Amino acid sequence: MSTPPLLRIDALGIDLPLDGELRTVVHHADVTVREGTAVALVGESGSGKSLTARSVMGLLPGNAGIHGDVLFAGESVPRMRPERLRAFRATEVAMVFQDPRAHINPARSVGDFLVEGLTTVRRVPAAEAVKKVTGILREVGIADAERRMRQRPHELSGGLLQRVMIAAALAAEPRLLLADEPTTALDVTTQEEVMAIIDETREARGLAMLFITHDLELAAAVCDRVVVMYAGTTVEELPAGRLRGHAAHPYTRALLASRPPLSDAAAELRSIPGRPLSGFEVPDGCAFSERCPHVQDPCRDDRPEPVSTGDATAACHFPHPLSPEGTGNHA
Repeated sequence: MSTPPLLRIDALGIDLPLDGELRTVVHHADVTVREGTAVALVGESGSGKSLTARSVMGLLPGNAGIHGDVLFAGESVPRMRPERLRAFRATEVAMVFQDPRAHINPARSVGDFLVEGLTTVRRVPAAEAVKKVTGILREVGIADAERRMRQRPHELSGGLLQRVMIAAALAAEPRLLLADEPTTALDVTTQEEVMAIIDETREARGLAMLFITHDLELAAAVCDRVVVMYAGTTVEELPAGRLRGHAAHPYTRALLASRPPLSDAAAELRSIPGRPLSGFEVPDGCAFSERCPHVQDPCRDDRPEPVSTGDATAACHFPHPLSPEGTGNHA
């Protein structure tokens, strides 16, 4: 009997209150993350990526409606009792958020923030906890760790503070790391450094990772598989190494085609026509039908189910691999 995946998001749907009624913002999310692997969840802003990631931590609003399931090592996260959920968050899964300044107490020192979880949840002696987190700070590229432990968040740059957040996640010794666009607020050089730290430490520790991003190229560089999400639905999933040449969904192909080529600085930038839809705006048929250059009548009337294309899936009535030139046109 095969071992179940570490994380399985199974036909997840999320309803949230909007204008006095529950509206569906995530329709159907399917994501599988196996032990020691990295999976990227990619899509435009508003596609439901972060909500899907937060469901793994049980961090959705209390008035949210949840359909489908989120399974961690076979155990349902939405069905966890409060005490089990607290233990789950403290020991088995950790999250690195977009904005570190919004998730750390500005009135306490970095050392207090890092040590607290070890001493209160794991009952690690204070001196041992300090030694451990100081070592992790060095591991994530903070050389003067002892001095940084005494400082408060406002004394650190955005890049250093994000390293502190990564250290906090690693200190919990989780099996799964959730990284929700962890480099969004950083400059380009610092983004590269932080992503290298996340990738290297994850591999060294054998962690699984769900990486939330809007950058397909970055996703392919640091992950084993890529899941593409649009308007609250996962529309394609494939190996990262096959992304550029074998994307089968028109939305994935359009995202790839809209990235400027590095080889031609004068090339005209391409954009996807129309605007991204939120989950609650989705029509009866394919959510991408209004923006798709290959739309046909069935696309407007019937919502497509995922279709297998070898080691990948695409929720499209007419899936077709990306053309060799990477233009996003049908061959």
